[in-house]
Amino acid sequence: MYPLFRAILLLMACLLISTHPAKAWGFFAHERINRLAVFSLPPEMMVLFKPHIEYIVQQSTAPDKRRYLLAAEGARHYLDADHYGLPPFSAVPRSWPEAQAKFTADTLQRYGVLPWHLERMMAQLTSAFQARNGTRILKLAAELGHYMGDAHVPLHACSNHNGQFTGQHGIHGLWESRIPELLADQSFDLWAGPAGYIKNPRELIWQVITASALAADTVLRLEQKLSKRFPADQRYAYELRKGILVRNYSTAYTKAYHRLLGDMVERRMRAAVATVAACWYTAWVDAGQPPLHALTISLPDKAAIRQLDSLWRHGKIFNREHQD
Repeated sequence: MYPLFRAILLLMACLLISTHPAKAWGFFAHERINRLAVFSLPPEMMVLFKPHIEYIVQQSTAPDKRRYLLAAEGARHYLDADHYGLPPFSAVPRSWPEAQAKFTADTLQRYGVLPWHLERMMAQLTSAFQARNGTRILKLAAELGHYMGDAHVPLHACSNHNGQFTGQHGIHGLWESRIPELLADQSFDLWAGPAGYIKNPRELIWQVITASALAADTVLRLEQKLSKRFPADQRYAYELRKGILVRNYSTAYTKAYHRLLGDMVERRMRAAVATVAACWYTAWVDAGQPPLHALTISLPDKAAIRQLDSLWRHGKIFNREHQD
């Protein structure tokens, strides 16, 4: 019996380890969106973006890491659009000063400021292009890619952002992380074509947010439907990630959910690639299409990056938690 007892203890220890949050699970899609967006740019922009593509990919996750460091960061990633009524949310002023005057800054922070932050990032990126500040262009472009990626996720536009009101805790990571990690490289067509010019960035941003909000009900309803008919003991599985045994949705459950959704995740991810590239291109055009081939670049050294990673890994998230 002694060997069996030891095996049971080992299994229990592994199960305890697996309940620890895996903070990096949502990074795959953000990194992939930024990487693919670079290849939609014209040659005049590619001369700056392509040589620094690894930085653009790496920096795509910096906003999520800052959520563990800055209290103000969390609200930049979402909008609880349903708090303001029904689509197209006409009760919400599109300009930040008007929204602030109507709802107060505290209320806006509580329910998310994603669309206004995206507009602010577009203005900052345009200014960086005008100043021909290569370092700032790359940083802002990479982080703008993150926020625009968030805008394409239905549960970033819904107050029931992780199924906490409907007994579906963990659905956020299932939709935006687990499905892309398992299926994007195998079966998704994410080529978005050449970047287009955005005539009205504010209007486009709200279109993206509204489309995400409209899809949120389907995201929640179909998972709830699946959970009722799928064997409970096959819903989750344990797998090694970077030497740690973690509990996650099983491959079978993830694929079954993906089939129910149709190509929703693929479509939203491809749309994010197209919109991110278009935002970068639009900011460059609005800045007067400055030449980018001879800009001075000074990227963070590896020590600074490791320090941020250390603070993120050991920090406690401010505002809402999506992953679990």
